[in-house]
Amino acid sequence: MTPTEFVAKWKASTLTERAAAQSQFVDLCRLLDEPTPSEADPTGEWYAFEKGANKTTGASGWADVWKRGHFAWEYKGKGRDLNAAFAQLQQYAGALGNPPLLVVSDMQIFRITTAWTNTVSEVHTLTLDDLLDAEKRRLLKWVLSAPNNLKPGLTRQALTEQAAATFAALARRLRERGHDPQQVAHFVNRLVFCMFAEDVDLLPSSMFQRLLEACRAKPDQFETMASTLFGAMRTGGMVGFEVVEWFNGGLFDDDSALPLTRDDLTEVLSTARLDWAEVDPSIFGTLFERGLDPDKRSQLGAHYTDRDKIQLIIEPVILRPLLAEWEARKADIAAALDKARTAKAPGTRTKARKEAETLYRAFLDRLRAFRVLDPACGSGNFLYLALLTLKDLEHRAGVEAEAMGLQREFPAIGPEAVKGIEINPYAAELARISVWIGEIQWMRRNGYNVPRNPILRPLDTIENRDALLNADGSETAWPTADVIIGNPPFLGGKLLRTMLGDDTVERLFAVYAGRVPAEADLVCYWFAKGWEMIRAGRLSRLGLVSTNSLRGGANRRVLEAPAAAGAIFDAWNDEPWVVDGAAVRVSLVALGAPGHTLPVRLDGAPVERINADLSAGATDLTTAKRLPENAGAAYMGDTKGGAFDVAGDLARQWLALPLNPNARPNADVLRPWVNGMDLTRRPAGKWIIDFGWSMSEADAALYEAPFSHVLAHVKPERDTNRREGYRTFWWRHVEPRQGMWRALTGLPRYVATARVSKHRLFTWLPASTVPDSQVIVITRDDDTTFGILHSRFHEAWALRLGTSLEDRPRYTPSTTFETFPFPDGLTPSIPAADYAADPLAQAIAQAAARLDQLRRNWLNPPDLVDVVPEVVPGFPDRLIPKDDKAAAELKKRTLTNLYNARPTWLAKAHADLDAAVAAAYGWPADITEDDALARLLALNHQRAGLAAAPAPTPADVDA
Repeated sequence: MTPTEFVAKWKASTLTERAAAQSQFVDLCRLLDEPTPSEADPTGEWYAFEKGANKTTGASGWADVWKRGHFAWEYKGKGRDLNAAFAQLQQYAGALGNPPLLVVSDMQIFRITTAWTNTVSEVHTLTLDDLLDAEKRRLLKWVLSAPNNLKPGLTRQALTEQAAATFAALARRLRERGHDPQQVAHFVNRLVFCMFAEDVDLLPSSMFQRLLEACRAKPDQFETMASTLFGAMRTGGMVGFEVVEWFNGGLFDDDSALPLTRDDLTEVLSTARLDWAEVDPSIFGTLFERGLDPDKRSQLGAHYTDRDKIQLIIEPVILRPLLAEWEARKADIAAALDKARTAKAPGTRTKARKEAETLYRAFLDRLRAFRVLDPACGSGNFLYLALLTLKDLEHRAGVEAEAMGLQREFPAIGPEAVKGIEINPYAAELARISVWIGEIQWMRRNGYNVPRNPILRPLDTIENRDALLNADGSETAWPTADVIIGNPPFLGGKLLRTMLGDDTVERLFAVYAGRVPAEADLVCYWFAKGWEMIRAGRLSRLGLVSTNSLRGGANRRVLEAPAAAGAIFDAWNDEPWVVDGAAVRVSLVALGAPGHTLPVRLDGAPVERINADLSAGATDLTTAKRLPENAGAAYMGDTKGGAFDVAGDLARQWLALPLNPNARPNADVLRPWVNGMDLTRRPAGKWIIDFGWSMSEADAALYEAPFSHVLAHVKPERDTNRREGYRTFWWRHVEPRQGMWRALTGLPRYVATARVSKHRLFTWLPASTVPDSQVIVITRDDDTTFGILHSRFHEAWALRLGTSLEDRPRYTPSTTFETFPFPDGLTPSIPAADYAADPLAQAIAQAAARLDQLRRNWLNPPDLVDVVPEVVPGFPDRLIPKDDKAAAELKKRTLTNLYNARPTWLAKAHADLDAAVAAAYGWPADITEDDALARLLALNHQRAGLAAAPAPTPADVDA
């Protein structure tokens, strides 16, 4: 087909869009000597008409014509709105693989828009008559076969760098004229945003450029005219006869402006003529901050961290997990819709479709409630890209749900999804602007209108304050979020005092004592706080950039607990980065909750686990064996299997009753009872009825009051139990742990730990106390064993080898206790009396007793409690609050709260204990966790090789 024939045919055509679109495109292929889609790709996999059409519902595709890596093309009827067609293509571009060219046509006009990432977009418009010109016709041939020939030369980075340089110079001149630096920054930010606003059609008809042009001849009028515009943007209003919408958001909180000279206006006007719609927020804030902040004058070169580097944090922390959630939810939706399509009964069809809609809605609700925090957000690079990631995923879910036959919704995720903390006021305001610009660009790029009233939603979620210390020296609280990302400041431990001052450093050390080593880099404080939020269940994931020295020395200690818990799920060991305009080497680390199911990757490659030094699995503790010398010393507590537990007051009433018909007191079958929460919180003061594991029903009935209670409250439930033994011996506990009680014979006390708890805490319990199944009992009464168990070495071993319940590590007799190699001569198989004179054992015992006494003093200080003997002898004394005020204070005094706070005295007591235990192993006191674990594993292997694997023990049966 010749150009003349093509133009004549399609000028005369009166066919509708549906009838003409494919026909014209085939003719265009003939004209340009290009194969048609069906000729080039009979399968339609990479070149097709109606790409994305849902064959089941009959809905039209995402594009009328599509060629992978080349273009997406949308037709409309003659004279129809091409802007609407372009918006449709934008909305589906992601589903089409983000083609570099978007083409819209009404069969008379062909509009080609370039859409390469990181380039300034260009638009080429051709009419039918233009196709008679070979040079113009070649543009369409490039669309079909050589799209790179249309790639713009100016990148978004180059545009942003050019703009930043101009405004850096302007800000410097304004400061030199005596204007306040913060006022200068705020004013320049307004100029920047006005240029952006008019280029995205939020200010009418180049209003700001016209203002600059008018003032260049009369510079003395600029301040007044700019003030008029800013005032209108503050609330919405009129400038002359033109309507200005409501912007505000805090950026236009008043109408103040600064005067500019003729030279200033000439330079600003030149910059205003750039395409501000294409400014790149991922570097915008960094470059502008250096121009606006007088303290960063030496960093004015175009150095910044590119978005690909930032994605190394955003992808594993935000995108990968949420995308996995969507893929799982999408499969469920598809299954429900398949059921709706194949069901014969109308009710079943309706129910199945409703289920699909509910699943889709639940995912959208989840995504729209998702919050990202950057607690050192700088000028907003991470927040901007995080917002785009969430919006892209919401958009993708909508498009894919629509393809399955559901109703796509208008995007609802906005700037409120991101939160920030930033100490630098210049950076904090720029972070807000970066997020605003990113939001507006995304909406336009994807074919949506920008929200109005106001155009700039307030971003109070980006706070200008210190992320570590409040003004009064107390610890700052971070906002609630789902994930944390960011690039906190790096400052080596030796430079802290020089840069921050002695007072600040001393407050920092006091607040974070026991949590961050004093000699650690400043960035470690962000890891420590973020990890604490994860452990407290206030955060799902954390991804931070750090100096690569995080891998060793004091810095590494902040990763030891996460590594021991298996929480490091993604890391880049040693990467180039740019910090404050300088190239550095960094480590990127992502943490999840203990027990997470996220894929684990190191430097982009799958690994089994990541250690605290950001290596993979050099010390594989899964090879640890159970040791015979530890057998028979650790047990799960009693499983009662019914309402045998009673309130302390009721138990005391029974204890005070006269002797029973067998002439025995109720004290025979009543004992204090504790569960896991009693150890980690305040004791509930409950008691338990315990008839042992051999008492007959007739003998139990002789203890009248306790037996009557069990008869009324336990037997009805046991009568329905599927296990015959539980039904038959309904007055007994289901698993009374006979082996445990035999091992406890003759001991006045025993070591106990909660089976599942946030912190691995050990405590003493009197032998008269019955431990619940949520308590693990170690049948030793010597302080040496207690101290070894409460050392950081055993804690790390237990965290690595134990499983987790949600974010709470689980302790078990077999995997965490029986595998642990105690120091030589101090193993559980040796009676405590045999090493009582050993100086190493004595040192551990003294440190352990000191730790225990300090904790008891803190938990129950003598000035808050009265010690009251129990109503009958043989049981521990009661600790009663002196008054209501004391009771309120005591409620806060729990071991969990204590270890959450980990005050200096506690950290010191543990350090002393750890040093004593290290000495017993023959190790230095400051041995790292990784080295200690490696030596423990070697010791485990050595001992396990001395004998065959031990036979099952009572602990196995009890566990």
